[in-house]
Amino acid sequence: MLIFTILISTGKTDCPHYAKAELLADRLQRSLPNFRIQKISILPHEWKEWLEATCKRNGWKHEQSPMVWRELVDHGGKGILLGDFSDFLEHCQVFPHVSAISLHLLDLEGNMEELQWLRMETEDLALRLLHQVTIHTDLEQAFREADVILLLDEGWSEDRDGENEEEMKKTTVKGISDRYREYGQLIDTMANKDVKVIVSGESFVNLRCSLLLDHAHSIDSHQFVTVATQLENEAKAIIAMKLKVRTSDITNIIVWGNISGSFYIDLQRAKVFNYGGAIKGPAFFSQPAKSILQGRKWLETDFQDLVRCQRAAVTSKTCRAAAMTVANGMLAVLKAWNGICSPDEVFSMGVLCPGYYNLPDGIVLSIPVTFTDGRWSVLCDVTVGDELKERLQLSASELRQEKELGSENCTMVIK
Repeated sequence: MLIFTILISTGKTDCPHYAKAELLADRLQRSLPNFRIQKISILPHEWKEWLEATCKRNGWKHEQSPMVWRELVDHGGKGILLGDFSDFLEHCQVFPHVSAISLHLLDLEGNMEELQWLRMETEDLALRLLHQVTIHTDLEQAFREADVILLLDEGWSEDRDGENEEEMKKTTVKGISDRYREYGQLIDTMANKDVKVIVSGESFVNLRCSLLLDHAHSIDSHQFVTVATQLENEAKAIIAMKLKVRTSDITNIIVWGNISGSFYIDLQRAKVFNYGGAIKGPAFFSQPAKSILQGRKWLETDFQDLVRCQRAAVTSKTCRAAAMTVANGMLAVLKAWNGICSPDEVFSMGVLCPGYYNLPDGIVLSIPVTFTDGRWSVLCDVTVGDELKERLQLSASELRQEKELGSENCTMVIK
């Protein structure tokens, strides 16, 4: 085990080299197994004396901040001086594949030709961190030692001759339930125990995540989420068009409920930047979205309907699924999950939420969360009034019905 110790030379914030060294060490600690860091703060007036004593004790020569060394725990003995930040950065080049990615593509329908094209297209990107792309039609191999699993839509909504809408829904939910029970059991036995599982798409998203949780008993429920980022961004686009700002100028929109069913877009924490109204300010100045969008009736009716129709409109115009927005949503969540976001940034995700907002156990609903140190936590600083509680109970009831529909006449057994 290697320990890189970063010594803080000044105890102040005016040492940019220390800050860079600290960020680099934190990144290595997140990426490497059996690796940790220790940081020692030295006050400015104590630095010179401490540096001389430490160098004399270890037989080193060093003059500037920061000072970095490593210790081999198993071997004992004195540490090995690496030097300042530039030396530390050069030494870190011995880990060129810290974050190399092996991508497993899975399609149980056996469409190998499409997967081959996707593999070739991915390899043609020439991504520095991409190690290899492999194609799988076998579940066990696809999930083996997985660190991240992304589950997309699987064509559940095809028309079937002779089936009415209710029969088709029942058949679809039954197929999803059988498939995702198997996924959950295989993830439980084959994937790494700290695997991150993201469920996305347009069909029964919350149900699919709930089924995984029901059958992956040995994995922390915090490791399973569904993505509502696409709905968030669609809502941002509609508001941005109405207010004549950029989509990125809208932040902190909340999606409650069943992502692919009955959901509610909540603007209680939403902010608008760069709005050209009577009140203006610098780039960091924002205003509450609800104070600008004063038409409550529009927000509760037309706006909600527009968000529901936005995705269908894009799909019908382009004759294909909104793949870019789905990918962008998953990427945003993955970045946040790996510590690349502000702790104040709000995400809407479908998670298992027992005890939150008086919701029933065993139900996956979209709620607001924030990320800190690579782990999400429920945002409690929100107002959940009676009307919103009713909406959430409606979503929970809808999801319970879906689970019951999928469990009817279920005879599949996984050995």
